[in-house]
Amino acid sequence: MTDQTQSFIEKVKAAYPPKGSFIYLGAGILDGEVLADAEVNLYLHMMNRHGLVAGATGTGKTRTLQLLAEQLSDAGVPVFMLDVKGDLSGLYQAGESNPKVEERAKMLNKPFVPTGYPIEPYSLSGKLGAQMRATILEFGPTLLAKILELNDTQTGVLSVIFKYADDHKLPLIDLKDFKKLISYLSDGPGKDEIKADYGSISSATTGTILRKIITIEQQGLNAMFGEPSFEIEDLLVRTGGKGTISLLNISDVQNQPKLYSTFLLSLLAELFYTLPEVGDLDQPKLVFFIDEAHLLFKDSSKVFLEQIETIIRLIRSKGVGVFFCTQSPSDIPESVLSQLGNRIQHALRVFTPNDADALKKTVNTYPTSNFYKIDKILTSLGTGQALITVLNEKGIPTEVTATMLTPPKAIMGPLNIENYKVLVQSSVMNKKYGTSIDPESAYEILTERINKQLSTDSTTAENTPTGTKKQEKSLIEQVMGATITRQIGKEIVRGLFGMLTGKKTRNIGGKGIFGF
Repeated sequence: MTDQTQSFIEKVKAAYPPKGSFIYLGAGILDGEVLADAEVNLYLHMMNRHGLVAGATGTGKTRTLQLLAEQLSDAGVPVFMLDVKGDLSGLYQAGESNPKVEERAKMLNKPFVPTGYPIEPYSLSGKLGAQMRATILEFGPTLLAKILELNDTQTGVLSVIFKYADDHKLPLIDLKDFKKLISYLSDGPGKDEIKADYGSISSATTGTILRKIITIEQQGLNAMFGEPSFEIEDLLVRTGGKGTISLLNISDVQNQPKLYSTFLLSLLAELFYTLPEVGDLDQPKLVFFIDEAHLLFKDSSKVFLEQIETIIRLIRSKGVGVFFCTQSPSDIPESVLSQLGNRIQHALRVFTPNDADALKKTVNTYPTSNFYKIDKILTSLGTGQALITVLNEKGIPTEVTATMLTPPKAIMGPLNIENYKVLVQSSVMNKKYGTSIDPESAYEILTERINKQLSTDSTTAENTPTGTKKQEKSLIEQVMGATITRQIGKEIVRGLFGMLTGKKTRNIGGKGIFGF
């Protein structure tokens, strides 16, 4: 063993001592040799300081997410993951040994122990797992505008419509409710009413919004809005002492990136609003993995980005760690990237001038090394290898270490179709969220009141002499008297992204209804 090799092993041991609770990531690599004694670990009590998993396509990012999820689950930490291609469901089934796995286990001097993990499959369409949904009212105007790809003017009109619904306690549960309210305010009896208190809204703009909503419905994604609304506490579940791995399978809506990325953001914001302050824990309450992370930031306004930054900065005190997964660190805004203390960087490929620029920017985010030229090592890493720097037990970034990653213990791929169907059908969450509820809400209230108003006006016009017509209550005065709206709290409070804060779901008269 050379002096340099001995020095490398000692440096790595000092940087990643196996103390307390930690995730074993792999062993250090120097001059192409895997040194099993140079163990690289990630401390659980530092995982709420967030992290980044980056690298070119095909370099092993997804399997790195898998091995992180497995070891978190072993430690009793629940995990939420976006399953972009549907190939993470194999976490449920113990893996199988093969020559490549055995060779890697031998290099690392760690036995390969096949293990399956408790997973809970979710879906935005309801076809691939338990239905994840939210009410229109709680989702808010900012996130809905992002899903509908509205411009600034259209977003402004959308905000006015939400403000009107909030002020008048109109329960917007699903897209049917929202379309009814838009029609009522743009071309119906509410046109003059909203003009007096909020300003007029353009029929052309509301028409565009309605068309975009219809597009969402035609794609079969209207199911993600409604009741029962997803309860964020269901992400914090343990099964048999292991943390449950919640997988949002979006393989059937891959062509709707703004939809699923925005929904992820809504879950993260709800965690922020729901969970109490806990400070630094021995291990996180939940680790939230966001794959295809660049989609969160693409075409986002400065204000929107600032709100994402706020959540990332503050949610760690709620015991939640957030890991972004993307091709290049440059995909993440600097204000967010600066908060990601744990970095697992897979190989970068340089084929174009843009690739070269991305490499240069990535190199600049890492400290210098006595053992590597960062630009050289980043372009020469093999599949399943990564350049790693994490926060040590004192919260200080470790020296970068090229690492041979340990292989996942579950299947590295999807469950077969039949086993996946059985898993979904037997899911407790599928039973809980599988049947939608259509409570009396804005659609029914507005329809009933409008019909009653028309009937009353007609009768009054026939029986009342000219000049003595009785003044009826306004539609909103009648709506405010409805039983359902008396159950809704007096004040609606919206926070980041225009989402509701302090929301809850309860039953009224045997039907689910959204309350505050």
